[in-house]
Amino acid sequence: MKPLDPRLLRYARAARGYLALTVALGVLTGGLVVAQALLLAHALGSAVADGATLAQVAPLAGWLVLVVVARALVAGAQERYAHRAATRAVAELRERVVAHAAAVGPRRAAPTDGASLVTLATRGLDALEPYFVRYLPQLVLAATLTPATLLVVLGLDWVSAAILAGTVPLVPLFMWLVGVMTQGRSERGLAVMQRLGAQVLDLLAGLTTLRAFGRERGPAARVRDLGDAHRRATMGTLRIAFLSGMVLELLTTLSVALVAVGIGLRLVYGHLDLVTGLAVLVLAPEVFNPLRQVGLHFHASTDGVAAADRAFAVLEVPVPAAGTRPAPDLTAGVVRARGVAVRARGGWAPAPVDVALRPGRVVALVGPSGVGKSTTVEVLLGLLPPDEGRVELVAADGTVTALSDVDLHGYWRQVTWLPQRPVLEPGTVEEVLGSPAPGDRDRAAALTGLDAVVASLPAGWDTVLGTGGAGLSVGQRQRLALTRALLRPSPVVVLDEPTAHLDAAGEQVVLATLDALRAAGCAVLLVAHRASLASRADDLVHVVSSATVTEQVTR
Repeated sequence: MKPLDPRLLRYARAARGYLALTVALGVLTGGLVVAQALLLAHALGSAVADGATLAQVAPLAGWLVLVVVARALVAGAQERYAHRAATRAVAELRERVVAHAAAVGPRRAAPTDGASLVTLATRGLDALEPYFVRYLPQLVLAATLTPATLLVVLGLDWVSAAILAGTVPLVPLFMWLVGVMTQGRSERGLAVMQRLGAQVLDLLAGLTTLRAFGRERGPAARVRDLGDAHRRATMGTLRIAFLSGMVLELLTTLSVALVAVGIGLRLVYGHLDLVTGLAVLVLAPEVFNPLRQVGLHFHASTDGVAAADRAFAVLEVPVPAAGTRPAPDLTAGVVRARGVAVRARGGWAPAPVDVALRPGRVVALVGPSGVGKSTTVEVLLGLLPPDEGRVELVAADGTVTALSDVDLHGYWRQVTWLPQRPVLEPGTVEEVLGSPAPGDRDRAAALTGLDAVVASLPAGWDTVLGTGGAGLSVGQRQRLALTRALLRPSPVVVLDEPTAHLDAAGEQVVLATLDALRAAGCAVLLVAHRASLASRADDLVHVVSSATVTEQVTR
């Protein structure tokens, strides 16, 4: 990312006002710095050279105190509003990334790994705060205060101004050399952090399955290795930051020393008055100070800058054209996929596949892991556009509409999707179910076994659950989600491995739920690994990841 990337102002509007405020405060700081140097020089010069008394110097000292206080207040205001602007800008950028990723689809927003998108939107963008709080203000001061102070020095003593003008370019030159040496380090550090986050998220998602097979300690070595790699990358960045800071400090100290030696010699030979010499000596470090601070805080901001680059890459992914036609009524309609396929790194996953979801029938997607069953579900739901083929909605009167042409929100209102880990809102058990009539609630709960779960809860139906169903086991959450699906029957029901976290008794619950949904006239799409679950389906679709065309087998 550039020192001030225009995309940041475009995507994070909160940064615009902050940048204007930073420029204004930078100009004010420049004026206060010059006033402080001149007041201090005149006060000391009057006392030393002219023998002024304390009463004569007191007005200058009073003004000097006011200027110092004002400068401290300006710095405090800069710090305060920097934190506010950073919080707002990061929150706005995070919201845009999440919304845009949802609009284009997580596979398009993060083609290699969806978990890295989660890491970017959370921990990654949090690292942008040092950029706003430390780096950006000093960058503005370097662009305003440094040339303004140099012009003031030029008006006081052209010799000192010439020395400063000759040495100031060395600072950005050395900063550029350090940047070239460390190019890509922050990007690599962020990539390591994203891999670590993805590994941990995958581990947490599959922890129950790993524990069931006694393999929960297997990924520990990999997570430990990634953590060590991230630690080494972070320490390497800190080491280079300290070394580059030392180089810049040495360079600026030598430059100010050159000015001081020249002023001292000319004071000795009477070629320069004391007030001017003192003023230039006070202003000389202020010429370099913003540049030093830019170099000092550059490495503290690089992680956030790298994350912002990744965020801009997500935001610049074009949003596919959305359909505007109303979705047809699917109560007696059909959802049909014709030769849909999705490109993967190794070919097609899935290979071209035909699926037809009809009212009152259960279609099961079967096949080994990794062939594209969940991807097929995403295509049928409209979450992922296929690279080949098309999905069609057939109304009861035979009218055919391409899924890409319809308003997806109208289509999604007719679909119930139960993923492997169901999404449950916080609230009481009854509120999560949608507060149904007690009779309907009890009948559905008896069918799915939720009644036994509720009987074991401390407050029964009024038991408060946390986000995602916190307070229930994975199997109990599955029963709750199945009950909700029964209470809110929709024309199309999608069940992705509904028995993944259930025992034999829970499997019988799912089978009974399938029969109830079929009897209610729902078109059910089932992703199944267990043979007992696939045997209950009316149609089987064998999904493969080769170029072989799959067929829907009707029983």
